[in-house]
Amino acid sequence: MSLGYLFGGGVGTEPHGLELYRTYEVVQCWYEQVSAWTGLTVGQILEEDLPTAQEERQSVGTVREAALAIGVHDVLASFNLRPAAIGGLSLGAMTASCLAGSLGRRELFEMLASSRDTPEPPADDPRQGIAIAFGPVTDGAPSHPGENLPGVYLAGDFGPTADGSQRLMMLAGHADALGALAADVPPGTVVPLPGRTIAVHTPLRRPYREFMAPRIDAIPFSDPEIPLLSCLEPKVLRTAADVRDLFQRNSTDPISLVDVYTGMKEQGVRLGLVMGPSIPEGILAFPFPVVHIERPEHIEQALTTAYELGIDLSGAPALS
Repeated sequence: MSLGYLFGGGVGTEPHGLELYRTYEVVQCWYEQVSAWTGLTVGQILEEDLPTAQEERQSVGTVREAALAIGVHDVLASFNLRPAAIGGLSLGAMTASCLAGSLGRRELFEMLASSRDTPEPPADDPRQGIAIAFGPVTDGAPSHPGENLPGVYLAGDFGPTADGSQRLMMLAGHADALGALAADVPPGTVVPLPGRTIAVHTPLRRPYREFMAPRIDAIPFSDPEIPLLSCLEPKVLRTAADVRDLFQRNSTDPISLVDVYTGMKEQGVRLGLVMGPSIPEGILAFPFPVVHIERPEHIEQALTTAYELGIDLSGAPALS
């Protein structure tokens, strides 16, 4: 039995990781390093309000989430806990790629910081948005509320809920279309998220993808050192070209947590550790036990659970 690390996507607005930062010197040193690479202060990365401009806010938010996720990884590594397989969603997929040895930490954070220079959308562009949606539990590609409705896209599939009654999805697109859809379906079926103004993982992010493409092309990618699960299709990423392709497509293509955890199970993962708060605890069904790690007490829980399940760590490489 082996251990897998899962990294969520999304950019939260609330500070996370304060307790870990205050408790572990390895996390303090790590945040100082991220600060040097990005030009952000430790306070900006850790807990201060995010900028108001859309693309700058997104950039700083991604630095914040990735810094915490890698900080959690480094604390676990200090206790000799290391994954045999790794994967994530969206930003988490890029973070996982870094920890799988496909690109350096500096390259990842310099790329995330540089995205603040993405041009803001024209003032007269239709407003964008994101919504959470619930649909029937099906095998394969899920159907979703608003399917074939102009301006509404399936941006993410998170799989069945913990009780098995529904499938949780993310829709994105034009805010007016999402709002109209939410009003037209049974209450609670589609819930637009306030303050989310970027239609992530849809064709509407094409301008961002094109702006970032040369920056991604300049990154020297390497083959992953451990199995790296894609969130864009059911696939193990095995080459530098595979990882570069994921980075290029990540902003415009829909993501799937199901592809990640199904691939991990096929790799022999029997315990998953979720890095940071971006995959909500207790809502989703996983094919193996998971421990969510955000605070110091979760570190002990992860170590204890791995020991109790007899997780084999002997073959896990020492990742950078």
